[in-house]
Amino acid sequence: MPAAPHDSCAHCGHHHELTVENLSVRYPEGLALDGVSFATSCGSCVALIGPNGAGKSTLLKAIAGLQPIAAGKIFWRGTLVAKWSREIAYLPQRENVDWQFPITVRGVVSMGRYPQAGWWRPFSSSDADAIEHALAAMGLLDLQHRQISALSGGQQQRVFLARALAQEAHVLLLDEPFSGLDHPAKTALAQTLRDLTKEGRLVLAAHHDLDTVRDIYDQALLLRRKCLAFGPVAEVFTAALLEQTFAQPAIARKEFA
Repeated sequence: MPAAPHDSCAHCGHHHELTVENLSVRYPEGLALDGVSFATSCGSCVALIGPNGAGKSTLLKAIAGLQPIAAGKIFWRGTLVAKWSREIAYLPQRENVDWQFPITVRGVVSMGRYPQAGWWRPFSSSDADAIEHALAAMGLLDLQHRQISALSGGQQQRVFLARALAQEAHVLLLDEPFSGLDHPAKTALAQTLRDLTKEGRLVLAAHHDLDTVRDIYDQALLLRRKCLAFGPVAEVFTAALLEQTFAQPAIARKEFA
């Protein structure tokens, strides 16, 4: 079962909160997110639930600083999130990654150190240690010299998680991490997310398999451009709220990813 939220982060020894206040994102076609507000903290594993076009990917990108916002604020540690970009890692959907790019597993994981070390400074011994630890933690030492094009879907996801660990990220933003994985890979990834949560990291993931939400996550945000509900899975992951999220009449204007 998912871990309960921690009083403090085992990763750094402190309690940190992510707060989203009245967040709106506008594309040329119209609003993608409209006044979304919620707050969560270290040691939580949060599922973003909603139909295609509900704004799940947009919300993750906005928190990561990859999507301009029209209104609202996002705080981490009580300060605007932009200050803490080094502590936030975004993992895109696998289909949006060029897996034919000629780079090894170790090369990808090493990229996680650039926010800490800088792009032009040689890696220090502490950087090398962080990379080794990340590779070991994700079970990738035996694959570290393999080209990423030769990996399975589950291995590819572990590479991105290892990059986030090498970055020493506190917040992991995952866009449909289970998409396209076979059952054993999904099971292994679910355990990995639970382990990261137990360490005190904050995990937010766009998730579409409603049957597995209770097994993986302790909190859920039901999203359809607006925040329809947010809280513990046991409280908000109900038939009535899910029907409101997925079965309400189609919104007249275009919906977004």
